[in-house]
Amino acid sequence: MNIGLFTDTYFPQISGVSTSTQILARQLEAQGHNVYIFTTTDPKVKRSQYGHGREKNIYRFSSIPYTGFKDRRIAFRGFFEGIDIAKTLRLDLVHTQTEFSLGLMGKIIARELKIPIVHTYHTMYQDYTHYVMNGRLIKAGGVEVIVRVYLKSVNGVIAPSQRVYDTLRGYGVDAPMQIIPTGVSFAKNQVDHSAELRKSLKIRPKQPVILSLGRVAFEKNLEELINVLPDIISDFHNAVLVIAGDGPAREELEDHAKALGLSKYVKFVGMVKHCDVYSYYRMADVFASSSTSESQGLTFIEAVNANRPFVAMPNPYLIQITKSKLIGTIVNNNEEMVEALEMYLSDPSYKKENPDRDLALKEVSAEKFGHDVLAFYEEVIRDFHPSHVKSSDEPTDDEISYARQLLGRLPLPKVAKRRILKVKKEAPEDK
Repeated sequence: MNIGLFTDTYFPQISGVSTSTQILARQLEAQGHNVYIFTTTDPKVKRSQYGHGREKNIYRFSSIPYTGFKDRRIAFRGFFEGIDIAKTLRLDLVHTQTEFSLGLMGKIIARELKIPIVHTYHTMYQDYTHYVMNGRLIKAGGVEVIVRVYLKSVNGVIAPSQRVYDTLRGYGVDAPMQIIPTGVSFAKNQVDHSAELRKSLKIRPKQPVILSLGRVAFEKNLEELINVLPDIISDFHNAVLVIAGDGPAREELEDHAKALGLSKYVKFVGMVKHCDVYSYYRMADVFASSSTSESQGLTFIEAVNANRPFVAMPNPYLIQITKSKLIGTIVNNNEEMVEALEMYLSDPSYKKENPDRDLALKEVSAEKFGHDVLAFYEEVIRDFHPSHVKSSDEPTDDEISYARQLLGRLPLPKVAKRRILKVKKEAPEDK
């Protein structure tokens, strides 16, 4: 098959969507399929000639930073170029990973080529509306309407977790849907530089370390990890919380730690190179998260892969994989979090290899992910009827309504708004 993956965010932008898209592409290719990624331009990537070079199967469309997520981008032209490319590639199926510009492009291309479209719903937007014009553009209650409109004409939906599945069904999404957790792929024989890492961070060899790794955002509730630190320090006097990652909440969290007199116990290390992630987990005694907005949470699997236990707030996915204390502990409040963190800090045996972790990793392997997604593709293709699809150069009323609700009031350049909302046919020089 020729498969098109459409995503507004892709490497070098670091996100769960980027990682999921890359893993899926590699697994589908390993099964003998041709995969093409349609995404946004990025200042860090030189636009390559399609069909050649390192990004020969990646098609990037002119984009600008998205309001509220300055490290995320939105394409503002290239819709008809995308149709031409898709026809040349003879795509058999479109798989959208995001609901914004490339998501709309994917829907238009699928309709124009009369091919099936599958969508993966990665992000629980009701937890993120404060990023979009401080909640003025869309309220949490409006997410339901917008998501239902976007998913109205798709042929299949992939939910990474039971929480996502239940949420979408609650929104009234009636498309065929399957729960397929994002697979995780780890390099074999990963190099452990944790000793050198501790030294560079001025952390002594046996000093207790709690790790938080990921986007430093408000919905991650990182302030709660800082709030429980005094209780930890009362029993483990030299314990340190390492916050690896960056994001909009960093400055406020640094001020919060300072106000509590905890600056020397909290280390903000900023963005972490992908090749160093494994060493960060190995450096720690326990990985901790107080986030309540995770739909799946690949960081927890990364911790399991590094033989480090985690402490987390409950969600259906984590409850499912947490078979024993050797994998992790689910807590409901700060008091339980302190108790669980101290349990792991006091007993090094929790950092040893065990069969429970091996089983958990097998259940979310990249190979299983690829096979499950391909099986769902085949099911969608079997039930797809091209004669039911209307071919048109113009977006449907539903798509126009969706774009106006979600994109129309963003402070984008006027030309960008015209291109996104009207999807007017472009002159050759615009392509």
